Amino acid sequence: MTGTSRLNVYTDGSCLGNPGRGGWAWAVPGGPYASGAAEHTTNQRMEIQAALEALLHLAGTPEAEGGLTVVSDSTYVVKCFQDRWHEGWIRRGWKNSQKQPVANRDLWEQLFEVALYGGHSIEWRWVKGHSGDRWNDVVDELATSAAARGTGTSSDGPKPL
Repeated sequence: MTGTSRLNVYTDGSCLGNPGRGGWAWAVPGGPYASGAAEHTTNQRMEIQAALEALLHLAGTPEAEGGLTVVSDSTYVVKCFQDRWHEGWIRRGWKNSQKQPVANRDLWEQLFEVALYGGHSIEWRWVKGHSGDRWNDVVDELATSAAARGTGTSSDGPKPL
């Protein structure tokens, strides 16, 4: 998947209770995947963490030479980039449109470092959750399992379905 091909990566976050124990996951169709867990977190944090972990692992790799498309069922994550919420947050000193501090700033700052300032071609695409999209279902299961177990998994090979 080099050259002009974009590499698709699916991401998802899960939380058992909100806040509660959470899990995040990412997977490349037919390729590597990873998941992880956090003890006391929120669904929103896990959605951001999933995208961050995917980009940290994949951005700049030969497989992503043609760019990355992050596919997520999180409107929170996708709209931040598609609708450029991040520009207003930064312009307003990390305040949202209601003049309140931006939630999850610590994770957003890390994600922006890779996604916006890392020199990578990254696109964001929303997919409806629990709608039968095969790879969204895979990362949902990985994230939910990580939250339930309190630990994640990873592989450089394809995720067995």
